[in-house]
Amino acid sequence: MQSSVNYLAVVVAAVAGFLLGWGWYTVFGKVWMAGLGKKKEECDGSMPVRPLIIAGIACLAMAYMLAGLMGHLSDVTIRGGIISAIFVWLGFVLTTTATNQAFEGMKPVVTAIDVGHWLAVLVVMGAIIGAFGV
Repeated sequence: MQSSVNYLAVVVAAVAGFLLGWGWYTVFGKVWMAGLGKKKEECDGSMPVRPLIIAGIACLAMAYMLAGLMGHLSDVTIRGGIISAIFVWLGFVLTTTATNQAFEGMKPVVTAIDVGHWLAVLVVMGAIIGAFGV
């Protein structure tokens, strides 16, 4: 069982996940906002800093936990990272996000964009952590 975590891999994976999210919502932002019932004009202006800080910390925590899980499973490879990411997404992210958003009355398109984002983030993180190794 591997117990060490490659902190450089965690930081690179976290930054990649954060940037992927930025790109994801740039591409799907109009559809996502329409699903939320918001117009572009309502969201124009400067991005609040607090959500960006929370997103950055969340990506760092997610990458660290994924690296720890991969080390615990002794499968710190690109393939192992992608498989671990898919299992984590399917078992925890998809289920909780879909449940929460269903109770919040979100439109399915919002849920699809959100869970798709987290799947992409986790897969990228897993691949990066796996590529870096321990």
